[in-house]
Amino acid sequence: MLKSKMKWDFTYSSDSANRQELINELLEQRGLHTEEERNRFLHPALADLHDPFLINGMRKAVNRVKEAIHYGEPILIFGDYDADGVSSTALMMECLRSLGAECDFYIPNRFTEGYGPNENAFRWASAQGYTLIITVDNGIAAVEEAKVAKELGIDLIITDHHEVQNELPEAFAILHPKTSLQYPFQELAGVGVAFKFAHALLEEKPVHLLDLVAIGTVADLVPLEDENRILVSFGLEAITKTRRPGLRQLKNLNSIDGDVDEEAVGFMIGPRMNAVGRLQDASPAVDLLLTGDEEEAQELAGFVQELNKERQKIVQEIADEAEALLGEDVKDEVIVVAREGWNAGVLGIVASKLVRKFDRPAIVLTIDKEKGQAKGSARSIDAYDMFENCMEHRELFLHFGGHSQAAGMTLAEDNIISLREELSRLAREKLSPEDYGQSLPVTMSLDLSEVSLQQIEFVNQLRPFGMANPKPYFHVRSKAKELRLIGSKKNHMKVTLEQNGSRLDAIAFGQGDAYHSIAPQSPIDMVGQLSINEWNGTRKPQMMVEDIAVKEWQLFDWRGTKHLQKSLPSFQKDEAACVTFGLQTEGPGELPVIGFNDSRVKDYSTLILLDLPERLEDLHVLLGEVSPERIYAVYSLRDDAFMQTLPSREHFKYFYGMLKKKKTFDLEKDSALLARHKGWKVDSIKFICNVFFDLGFVTIKDGQLFMNTQPEQKSLTESRTFQTRQEQMEVEKVLYYSTYKELKDWMETRLQITGAEVKEEIGYGL
Repeated sequence: MLKSKMKWDFTYSSDSANRQELINELLEQRGLHTEEERNRFLHPALADLHDPFLINGMRKAVNRVKEAIHYGEPILIFGDYDADGVSSTALMMECLRSLGAECDFYIPNRFTEGYGPNENAFRWASAQGYTLIITVDNGIAAVEEAKVAKELGIDLIITDHHEVQNELPEAFAILHPKTSLQYPFQELAGVGVAFKFAHALLEEKPVHLLDLVAIGTVADLVPLEDENRILVSFGLEAITKTRRPGLRQLKNLNSIDGDVDEEAVGFMIGPRMNAVGRLQDASPAVDLLLTGDEEEAQELAGFVQELNKERQKIVQEIADEAEALLGEDVKDEVIVVAREGWNAGVLGIVASKLVRKFDRPAIVLTIDKEKGQAKGSARSIDAYDMFENCMEHRELFLHFGGHSQAAGMTLAEDNIISLREELSRLAREKLSPEDYGQSLPVTMSLDLSEVSLQQIEFVNQLRPFGMANPKPYFHVRSKAKELRLIGSKKNHMKVTLEQNGSRLDAIAFGQGDAYHSIAPQSPIDMVGQLSINEWNGTRKPQMMVEDIAVKEWQLFDWRGTKHLQKSLPSFQKDEAACVTFGLQTEGPGELPVIGFNDSRVKDYSTLILLDLPERLEDLHVLLGEVSPERIYAVYSLRDDAFMQTLPSREHFKYFYGMLKKKKTFDLEKDSALLARHKGWKVDSIKFICNVFFDLGFVTIKDGQLFMNTQPEQKSLTESRTFQTRQEQMEVEKVLYYSTYKELKDWMETRLQITGAEVKEEIGYGL
């Protein structure tokens, strides 16, 4: 047995998986019930974008910007340092420049200024002569800063998408879908809101800006439905064909060829845009997107690439330190971990790592001792709304903002403990134990024969995948034709499944630790995403594995191994024990060695059989008492009784007749002579002598065998020596010389775990 890391949530109940049923199921799961809804989803169209003037304040904001352009009034774009903010800033700059505006941008430094508008920045802008500031991807929480802008005579236009807090800033105009009840779609990213503003300003859809929209929208993890789906679909095409020197250089550096999909943006382009602002001032990322010079673009792309490598290194160092601070046993329902000197720019990524490792919300803070403050980021699990729960204790924060699953914050150092206690208390009140485990939604279970290129090509019509449009996960079950570790560090696993002539290659990245927990003959359950592997002109389906399980007990057939210490995987404390039938006293490593009839044997999920029993009944008794997940058969032969011929009845008859005539028999000399004469083995002769001795037919004294007069008539099978040899032969036949299937079947009939129970578990939820 190998337990899955996540809870598999089967969302499909049919036994069949034909193409049309799969299509209908996937569309139904996305809430698409009518033909019109489905066509709009499968065939996104720019014509379906909503009128930007449905957003409150849009007409007022457009008029103010056009007035500034007409009078040559300078405009400052106030951006943000993440990928959404950077792409929003570049988009608004390009839009305003195309209208002839005198404009520039300002992105606050994450480390010295923090997120969003701040008073010093606004006072600097006023000193530079700016009387109009447009925020992008920030500002909805800037209540005090809006007052400062008004005092300075600055008109402030806020464009944002973050959660609206209790009080709105007193700005010249606020462009925010969630403050516009008449606007049909509430989930635009910051760059999406900026795009709507640009659409209104330009009086036509700015399709030349769609590549920027796709970067910010995918990177910010907003729901990819309605307008976001349209913007990203066309934006990915724009990135594929982009003429921006900066994007082309970044694609080249990361070997992004052909059609660009959401994964290339989410895992390659977006993180690199983010990396700049995480480690320093984010302005070079904006410059990379705006530059028209190839040489500058090459230099900036290389710089961004190196910063991302440095960011990855810093993230791992902080994650290791955070895990060390938390220890193995994390008891708090919400993790709040803090240390002086951590880089504030990467704490959101570290928090995400902690969420995945410990299956609970996490807040990671860096402490500024001089200010007596802590600043950092939060990430959450699906069942815990971080924004909502933090807002219940808004008094603990100096600054706070974000979404249900991600947030940023600054608080007094003295409030860290209170924050941990209060958020954990709320989690205890609102969550059940099941809410903490990661859930893996499974769209459908498929036989290998049902996995086809046509199925996968349809699934790909649902792209771009992301929030609210997740990539479907499929479940398959089969025995492995091949199972091997791959990668330079052997930390990935490749499995070739085979079932009734159908084959499927499955790649499990980062799951090499499961390799030693899967017996070669065990049926494997896998959940993963289907894709098409193209190599040398050949296209075939493959699965990218998300989670693995073996639903039944497993037998690891290592009989006769001489490398036990090296082969055994590492076990958790109290998970495994070595079982002996009397001959072995030491096991591999520090694993406990216990007798087969020890009551503690029931406490272990993994049993390692060190030696063979003298009788099958001993193992029978053991198996009847336990319910293990794994059994390792690692025993070797002592004496090869099974391969030795048991003397026949004629052998015994001849020897008895000879002894009757000779009266005595020298065990040393006469055994050798008889062996040469009859072609018998000396061991067989000694065995016959011991059997006769057991039965009382002879006595043995000083190496001489004497016939007893008038012995009691007995059968050969009454001899303990004869019985022991027969039992040993049967033990070796059943437990050593059997095939894997024969041995597993024999054990399975004697185990408490039954096939019926296993099948019921596998079928649950299907």
